[in-house]
Amino acid sequence: MTHIEYSGRDNLDVMKAAIHYNQFLVDMVLNAMPRQGSVVDFGAGAGTFAQPVRAAGLDVVCVETDPVLGNNLHKLGMSVVTDLQSVADASLSGIYSLNVLEHIEDDQAILDLWMRKLAPGGQILVYVPAFQSLYSSMDRKVGHHRRYRRAGLQQQLHRAGFEVQSVRYADSLGYLASWVYKLMDKGHGDINSGMLRTYDQWVFPVSRLLDGVCQSWFGKNVYATACKPATPLEP
Repeated sequence: MTHIEYSGRDNLDVMKAAIHYNQFLVDMVLNAMPRQGSVVDFGAGAGTFAQPVRAAGLDVVCVETDPVLGNNLHKLGMSVVTDLQSVADASLSGIYSLNVLEHIEDDQAILDLWMRKLAPGGQILVYVPAFQSLYSSMDRKVGHHRRYRRAGLQQQLHRAGFEVQSVRYADSLGYLASWVYKLMDKGHGDINSGMLRTYDQWVFPVSRLLDGVCQSWFGKNVYATACKPATPLEP
């Protein structure tokens, strides 16, 4: 997985303007990750989440394969590796991954790798785009292999040996907005920065309130928390 360039760097820059959305994800990470030991930001990108998570006091190791993004993370003073294989087995207290697993062709192998690198009792948070029916030119542009559903993500985590704690959808109004985007899709896969700011400021907070009702049925994204068993599972 070393030195793989990411085709959606411009979209990462645009997404920095999504203040409410990004804070929601940071809060999710801080609620899920242990405060002791090292945690990995798997696919750290521009450091949008790794920086505030580190500022909150967590020991963050960034995994980033893109050489430009990795170099920028180094300049920010982050600890960076290009491959999780270089991290010792059973050494991590947590791994979080935000909109990354869908970029990896063999996602099950990555979940198996996370299991191996986590210490017993270690926590994971995985956040990915939901519903293959929403797949659009934006997904193609940034190299998404798939979108997920609750049941399928839960099955993959169980297959890797994780104890699944919760699997929920997020951003219920974003699900509807994604359908609108797909219907109006011109094939370029870009994010309109003005529309993004408007959605983030006015719609996303309402969407989060509706998630309390809709999180079992639909949303633009789906996320799961799980842990490595403290003792080996019975065969």
